[in-house]
Amino acid sequence: MSFRTAALRLLPAALLLLSACSESNTKTETVASAKEETMATTADAIDSTKSAAPVAAGTKAAPRPNRLAAPDTAYAQDVALFLGGLQPSQHSDLTALAATPAWQAFAKDQDRSWDKYRATHTTRMTQWANTELDSVHASSPTIFYPFSGPDFLNVVTMFPTSQTYVLMGLEPVGSVPARASLENPKLLPTVKTSLWSVLNFSFFRTNDMAVDLKSVELDGALPLMMLFAARTGNQITAIRPVQLDAAGKLLDAPKDTTQTPDPKSIPGVEMKLRGPDGQPKTVYYFSADLSDWKLTSKSAPLEFVRHLGPLTTYVKSATYLMHKSYFNKVRRTVLRRSRYILQDDSGIAMKYFQKGAWQFNYYGTYRRPINLFAKQYQPELTAAYRDTLHKPKPLPFGTGYNWRQTDSNLLLAKRLVPLAD
Repeated sequence: MSFRTAALRLLPAALLLLSACSESNTKTETVASAKEETMATTADAIDSTKSAAPVAAGTKAAPRPNRLAAPDTAYAQDVALFLGGLQPSQHSDLTALAATPAWQAFAKDQDRSWDKYRATHTTRMTQWANTELDSVHASSPTIFYPFSGPDFLNVVTMFPTSQTYVLMGLEPVGSVPARASLENPKLLPTVKTSLWSVLNFSFFRTNDMAVDLKSVELDGALPLMMLFAARTGNQITAIRPVQLDAAGKLLDAPKDTTQTPDPKSIPGVEMKLRGPDGQPKTVYYFSADLSDWKLTSKSAPLEFVRHLGPLTTYVKSATYLMHKSYFNKVRRTVLRRSRYILQDDSGIAMKYFQKGAWQFNYYGTYRRPINLFAKQYQPELTAAYRDTLHKPKPLPFGTGYNWRQTDSNLLLAKRLVPLAD
């Protein structure tokens, strides 16, 4: 039996594992007397049986680079190309690694995978977005993507003309991989495995992926963000470690790694790009828990978002967190500060949209969430998708947990009333 056939037969069970995406995973609703759920506790609950492989006695851990040092830009771009299976620049010191049979085989395999992804997703998504999001693109300089993890791939495909992208997830920020990490023989198979779900199903197996990547010294979201930037035709022009202070102000990360960090600060990274059209882009990623309980003591992420001006918010594969009462703060910020919201059904539940304040366009098909999220079924969406006077429009690609094209849905909400202060 081929690997692909076996994988397809195992999908019903696999989706229970794959459904842990980007920022977090899910857990049954807590009782009133229990401590409120956070994104971190849901992730821990799903992966409670898993732990990192122990280090053998007497084995010294490989030295880790200074995570707070701004990397050499040329090196960062070459690393992005190398991880993406694309040839590094002619004068890069990675050319010798790229000449090995292992990397050559990896590059060919990645070309096949990305060609397939372009045919089934990128080309169709781009054509759809150019038609259905044309007016959105014109007024969306800044995209907010909560619960994103390292998924720069989907947001830049949907919104290729935006100038600023703000991603937030539970994953650590990470750093540009050192040469020693790139020489690890386990690296290329691990990258291939980590990309498998996003290229086949459009979302990450976040917790499994995090464990895999840590095993080869890829320590957070940044390496995959760099890979996605390279594979979407963007060139890295700068990478800067940053942080948000308690008031949400963007600062350089402190260079002194022995300094005790401000407990209310939020770690992040700023990645500057030159797009395929030559236009500059800025991508921010912040490692933050967006549950109400965490935001009460660390409000910086939403303070930063509130000062970005009018937003377009993109949400997919978000484990239905904003359906829940204890993700009220981030949900309210999105609803108050967004001119447009593009989301699948795992985003904001329909009951939270103020009546008369939004215009809705429905795309694709809505039936029910996958079994793991069955409690998040929305009768309001079923009614909307059965409206014979305002029929939903086709969606020519798969997205979200119901990843098949015939089962996927997207909702575009357009604000009809002025933005809240």
